[in-house]
Amino acid sequence: MSWLTTLPNDTWLRNARVPAATLAAPAPGPVDFEGLVRLDLRLAAGRIAALAPAGSATEGVDLADGQVWPCFVDGHTHLDKTGIWPRHRNVSGDHPGAIEAVKQDRMAHWDEGDLAPRMEFALRCAHAHGTAAIRTHLDCYGQAAAQSWAVFRRLREAWAGRVDLQAVSLCTIQFLDGEDGVLLANLAAESGGLLGFTSTGVPTDDALRARVDRVFALAEERGLDLDLHLDESGDPAQAALREVALTALRRGFKGRIQVGHVCSLSVQPQAEATETIRLCREAGITAIVLPMCNMYLQGRTPGRTPNWRGVTQVHELRAGGVPLSFASDNVHDPFYCYGDYDMLEVFREATRICQLDVPFGDWPASIGATPAAACGFAGRGRIGLGASADLVLFRARSMTELLSRPQADRVVVRQGRVSAAVAPDWRELDALVGAP
Repeated sequence: MSWLTTLPNDTWLRNARVPAATLAAPAPGPVDFEGLVRLDLRLAAGRIAALAPAGSATEGVDLADGQVWPCFVDGHTHLDKTGIWPRHRNVSGDHPGAIEAVKQDRMAHWDEGDLAPRMEFALRCAHAHGTAAIRTHLDCYGQAAAQSWAVFRRLREAWAGRVDLQAVSLCTIQFLDGEDGVLLANLAAESGGLLGFTSTGVPTDDALRARVDRVFALAEERGLDLDLHLDESGDPAQAALREVALTALRRGFKGRIQVGHVCSLSVQPQAEATETIRLCREAGITAIVLPMCNMYLQGRTPGRTPNWRGVTQVHELRAGGVPLSFASDNVHDPFYCYGDYDMLEVFREATRICQLDVPFGDWPASIGATPAAACGFAGRGRIGLGASADLVLFRARSMTELLSRPQADRVVVRQGRVSAAVAPDWRELDALVGAP
């Protein structure tokens, strides 16, 4: 049984510890070494009605120094691939193996009857764990694109008020050549989505530059933002990120640009990487890092221990002025056979993989306020006066306590009410994808 099952309509959450980076205004009290501030929060009519130094309130729920976070924002997922691992495993465990396994699964199984329940399953997981906003990429090849977008539009409407949803049209950059590119850009625009592509494995040459320029033109003509899978490789010659930044600057692109992965940045000469980071800052590009998936896929060679973590230059990007966040990426599919759309797990693993601690500083914003701003999820990822009381409550007091256990006893609060949502059992997908 949960340690907190109900909340009055008007009540105080007393003696809470809140990451200062998640507050919409300066902390009303001292911030400790781990970036936490002690507060009392008043919830009324589903909103945050007051924030005061701990000890201000004399009645309400005493959290005994437990933490309060805003509900999470997951800015890079693949809901359409969720759960397919049992029927198409990635036997090589590497990036090419994942691409091929997903291709085979997509061709054999993906229709609306298959996509909808798997994507719904993913949303139920995320909702139960405390995520309030998700951006998903949708594989868009041929006739499958229309059905994927149709399923997404229905889910976006059905889940409104629980999980805010955005979607990105995803395919290889080559697939956007000719009429296919026009059709996909039109479909994304008609569906209120974004345009995207993946460049991994494509040489950085004049052909790539021309294709990148064409994608920007397609986006500009329709007023679309861009979200791109770039340089998901340990090959330092993979440098599409630089071309994207240069193209954005040359064209004076007005839309948002988010780039994911950019793994090869970490294996390029530092002077080259630093210059690319500078260009990204000037172009207003934001980066999103997928630490669990990339550590799983990158640097994998049979019989050999990987000698790098597969992630990009996280600290260098942020120090260079590029907003940076973390996300789930793939869950239980050939790209990553683990995960559960739990952003606390993402943050815990990101902390260990990318060394975000000592001090934690404002890194808690990387799974809330930063992706909310990058994606345009208004009102998400912050705790502030008048904001919706969408919160995640933990018994853990310190950051080290928080990240040492899964926090399975967390309490999710939506619009001031304790959520009864629970993560679904994987057995629910057996009829679609087969038993594990």
